[in-house]
Amino acid sequence: MIQRVYEQASLCRALSEVVVATDDKSIEKHVSIFGGKVRLTSAQHKSGTERCSEICETYSQNGMDFDVIVNIQGDEPYIDPGQIEQVISCFSMKETVIASLMKKIHSTDELSNPNVVKVLADANGRALYFSRAAIPYIRDWELSKWLEHFTFYKHIGIYGYRPDALIQIVKLPPSGLETAESLEQLRWLDHGYKIVMKETTVESVSIDTPADLLKLTNRD
Repeated sequence: MIQRVYEQASLCRALSEVVVATDDKSIEKHVSIFGGKVRLTSAQHKSGTERCSEICETYSQNGMDFDVIVNIQGDEPYIDPGQIEQVISCFSMKETVIASLMKKIHSTDELSNPNVVKVLADANGRALYFSRAAIPYIRDWELSKWLEHFTFYKHIGIYGYRPDALIQIVKLPPSGLETAESLEQLRWLDHGYKIVMKETTVESVSIDTPADLLKLTNRD
């Protein structure tokens, strides 16, 4: 799984370096065997964001600075290099400090699934809110008809950060919204950070459970 993600990310020409951040020595060994770059991080981290921040600070202390840090989840073996480039392209705007992706929802099953995180963005492409619920609520219509009356988007979990912003957001105290929805990005919004959203048409495949491995078999 990790090797697949690493190889896909390495195809993105906009990245100058790809590094696996892990607290698992077996993963460290595996990455080394296939020739990838890997760094061991603290086992105390609660999120990939915190893990990326540690790597960012380590590189900075060694005199290596980057314009943008991209957090690519290790459970998406078919991550599209073009999606990574989309995230990075958001930083052509100097005011962008955090960026991510969203994709149109086409089925009521996705819309009603709490494991599919929904996102609302404003007219300028900045995230207004993320939720496990279907948002916004479409008044006077049953859920099965909502997609006929509004364009809903799901969040694709890849993030880009300015290094300074990344180091700052991991130091923020948890917020009530984050705790309620169990979504760390709500902490950033709650503390006033803007998240630029770019629309993608590429379907991502996340492997979160053993049953999800069937997605790999069917796709291969």
